[in-house]
Amino acid sequence: MDDRLERLVRQKFREAGRQYARARDAYREGRESSTGRGRDAVPESLPRDDDGRLRIVCRRHAERRAVAVDDEGHPACFEPGHPDCEGCVEDVGDGIVETW
Repeated sequence: MDDRLERLVRQKFREAGRQYARARDAYREGRESSTGRGRDAVPESLPRDDDGRLRIVCRRHAERRAVAVDDEGHPACFEPGHPDCEGCVEDVGDGIVETW
């Protein structure tokens, strides 16, 4: 009886893991296809200064900044690998970044 129960539990955990992986992949794919990247993906609703730079509040330094956005949708102050910067890029692409 213990072997059958152990086998059943393992089977259910594997099944749940596969279902989680499919859902995660579908979410990422849907998010990437709907938001895209690059200059065209930066929503026009985000406020800009007179020079066309985005007016954002930097998550990393907690300060107001007017920054240019490159062709990949990264603000000029972006530092690869930093969690605050990575989150900022995602938020800019989604149009939900904190602004002033």
